[in-house]
Amino acid sequence: MPDDVHEPDRTATSSSPGSPGSAGSAGSAGSVGSADEAALQRLREALFRPSRAQLIVGVLLAVLGFAAITQVRTNNTDNTYAGYREQDLVDVLSGLADASQRAQTDIDRLEASRRRLEQNRQDETTALDAAQKQAEELSILAGYVPVTGPGIRLTVTEGPRPVDVNAVLDTIEELRSAGAEAMQVNGKVRLVAQSSVESAPGGLRIDGTLLTSPYVLDVIGDPHTLSGALNLVGGPIAQFKDDDATVGLEQRDSLDITAVRQPSTQQYAQPQ
Repeated sequence: MPDDVHEPDRTATSSSPGSPGSAGSAGSAGSVGSADEAALQRLREALFRPSRAQLIVGVLLAVLGFAAITQVRTNNTDNTYAGYREQDLVDVLSGLADASQRAQTDIDRLEASRRRLEQNRQDETTALDAAQKQAEELSILAGYVPVTGPGIRLTVTEGPRPVDVNAVLDTIEELRSAGAEAMQVNGKVRLVAQSSVESAPGGLRIDGTLLTSPYVLDVIGDPHTLSGALNLVGGPIAQFKDDDATVGLEQRDSLDITAVRQPSTQQYAQPQ
């Protein structure tokens, strides 16, 4: 081969911006942007203008979801009577009605029992209150408890002669007849139905206790009535004065009777 023959230069040269190679690159980038816009356009169309196939798929999914929810609710429902015949259901309802009637009967019976118990309790409470009140009254009459209330105070002071026992007994009887509820002498002896009065050297012996003049008789009751009983013509005060005794009578709005008697055990009498 001759020496002056040269092979073509194979070295690649860079293209200028205005060369055909530069225009090809710009066209490739424009193709990528067009593809993205086309994808977005197709997505919009799928969302806002779905195709028939998409609509069918959506309907199928909705039906499937509804069926699943219905199945769950059916599983949670009590199907105890689902397979019963009409007559069986009637029998079940009849049995329930009978059971309800029996329950109501039991409730009525228990309510009646409760009312009877409440009535019995009220009767017992009333009876206990009456018994308590009667016991208190009997305790006062028997002299077992101290008492207080309005009444009178009679003071008899002996003169030259001793006080007559009969005048003292008449005084006690007149006061009881006038409604005296409690009496004591000299703050020591409580007078009751069984009290005894007798003469003794130096004074009076009342229920075994020797008392001396002056004799102070405290009496609880209506003051006006009690005073009237003592001031009768020829009554207790007149008798004391006939024995030359000095008599003082006071009406009191309140008196305290503190003397009490000890209960005694009955040997023969028994309550019926």
